[in-house]
Amino acid sequence: MEPSTIALLMFASLFVAIFAGHPLAFALGGLSIIFGFLFWDVPPDVIFAGLSNKTMGVMSDYVLVAVPLFIFMAQMLDASGVAESLFNALYVVLGPIRGGLGLAVILVCTIFAASAGVVGATEVAVGLLAAPALMKRGYDIPLTAGAICAGGTLGIIIPPSIMLVFYGSLANLSVGQLFTAAMAPGLLLATLYMLYIAIRCGITPSMGPPMPKEERTHTFGQKVRMVLFGLVPPIFLIILVLGSIIGAVATPTEAAGIGCAGSLVLALFYRKLTWTAVKNACLATLTTTSMILALAVGGNAFQSVFMILGGGDAISELLLGMQVSPLVVLYIMMGCVFVLGMFIDWIGILLIIVPIFMPIAYELEFNPIWFSTLICVNLQMAFLTPPFGYSMFYLKGIAPKEMTMIHIYKGVVPFIILQWIALIICVTYEDFVLWIPRLLFGEGAV
Repeated sequence: MEPSTIALLMFASLFVAIFAGHPLAFALGGLSIIFGFLFWDVPPDVIFAGLSNKTMGVMSDYVLVAVPLFIFMAQMLDASGVAESLFNALYVVLGPIRGGLGLAVILVCTIFAASAGVVGATEVAVGLLAAPALMKRGYDIPLTAGAICAGGTLGIIIPPSIMLVFYGSLANLSVGQLFTAAMAPGLLLATLYMLYIAIRCGITPSMGPPMPKEERTHTFGQKVRMVLFGLVPPIFLIILVLGSIIGAVATPTEAAGIGCAGSLVLALFYRKLTWTAVKNACLATLTTTSMILALAVGGNAFQSVFMILGGGDAISELLLGMQVSPLVVLYIMMGCVFVLGMFIDWIGILLIIVPIFMPIAYELEFNPIWFSTLICVNLQMAFLTPPFGYSMFYLKGIAPKEMTMIHIYKGVVPFIILQWIALIICVTYEDFVLWIPRLLFGEGAV
């Protein structure tokens, strides 16, 4: 059978397995064994030996040690009340402005994302505070839902991000360079979200009414103290983690360990460091890390068999054989990632597309750090795109009953458009993505 046909069959079978309700990790691993038996002309023991070696490769990857450490850090930050303290401060400062509470949501998500690096922790922590507060103030429900969902997704692109750690491990790229390259796109997305909220609420004040005058009782000095109390501790943690990586003081894995210690200190600072909080953070870390590594094992098996059977070469020949400019090929790849993001978890997408698309990127002479950042910006949309946008279901699980899935679906659409705008800006202006890593690591290093 032709490799292109096998490639189509593997992807079609994967989508069937997903829609049948099978866990993605087992769907990937199971299909790798089935297609290996059917089309790989070697004895069964060779297939199992190859898959065992791949599993050992995942388990012995030193960079992936950072994943549970960053997850634990995010869980402890959630327990410490950092988001609550920061939101309350910004609530008081920005409340008198039209759409001010919506802007506060994005700002808190941005700062929390730069401290945590996990979407679930960011969105749940902020959503529990913001959704009832905004709806109580008469904010438009779809706008509230969209702001919380989109703000939460910043946790996967603004460093330290477990997605960037995972990508660096898969593509054999510097995690430090990926972190610095993702800074500008992450801040661009946050800025676009805030501009959209400010403009919508400026044009239609009823969508984001200002705080009533009778509630504006805080003095300037009280506001300053609240902001400092809420802002300085997470900024300290951001500098501790990212500064140690950028300054070449620590590897990403070591910096994650420093971040864990820093999150415990913050929990102590906010008087939330309890045995129960630590135990719950450890259990959540164990659960999430197990899920990620199970996906890594299944995905590695799938992409190994896919590549051995010629699927990767078939896709490369198809894309590279097109008589079009490299930019068109790039947008085709971005479109494929976007469509996959509607159905598959970001980990599964990376495991499938990185071994296929990275060689194509090198062949087309794309800068690997720039190209990888584009993929990661694109994957932010996977959390918002129906039918399986995880960010929407995170919010639905914690939202007041007045907020329905219809409100959430309507709310995320403008923010998906903004994410595409940000992606197009990053594609058009390569230097926008690369100027920070080149500034910090040198022109020739990136």
